[in-house]
Amino acid sequence: MGIEVTEELLSAFLSSIRIVKEHITGGYLFLLTDERGKLTAMDYSPEMKEAADRSPIRIGLVFSEENCGVNAISEAMATGKAVYLKPEHHESPHFQTWHCFATPLLSGDKLLGYLDVSTVNEEMKGELIAIVKLISAHMLESVRNLEVDCDASDYADAVLTERQLDVLRLISEGQTVKSIALKLHIKESTVNHHKKMIFEKLNVQSSAEAVRIASQLSMI
Repeated sequence: MGIEVTEELLSAFLSSIRIVKEHITGGYLFLLTDERGKLTAMDYSPEMKEAADRSPIRIGLVFSEENCGVNAISEAMATGKAVYLKPEHHESPHFQTWHCFATPLLSGDKLLGYLDVSTVNEEMKGELIAIVKLISAHMLESVRNLEVDCDASDYADAVLTERQLDVLRLISEGQTVKSIALKLHIKESTVNHHKKMIFEKLNVQSSAEAVRIASQLSMI
């Protein structure tokens, strides 16, 4: 993972936490690790300060099972999936009152790190998943935007035909396949074919990605 992405991930993490903390109440601990589970950033609400201070959590701590026992981050590392871990499933006594939800941060097939949100209040555990999804979505969007900026030269040979550009412009306006077909006087199957070719040329998986990259490259 390059230094630009690392810095962008840290910035996105901290800005996301600031936004989330304005809209939630109660005690939460927010952790960001690198792809090896090493803690690179953390933040917490005032209600979690005492619990955080009593714990061994410090920048540089590695959340591997070997180092910290079974924990949400180590389980996310082992499974490659998002994991909710109940207090009684933590091996370390430091975390046996904590409800934790951790998820890998993936940009395409590239692992950037892990995000964990924890609370000691059982009544708030239901909010963990929603909070993690909100933060991770914001962070990954920031990183994807950076990667588009950094890798624009990779699209130098991605030349779209006039018809493909017409289709993409209409997609950017929120037009459906049916409405695009009507506006361009072509079949819906032809619109779908043009979309497929656009996706292949820009190496994307969705219309939103195609529009974003095309906008970055001043194609539309």
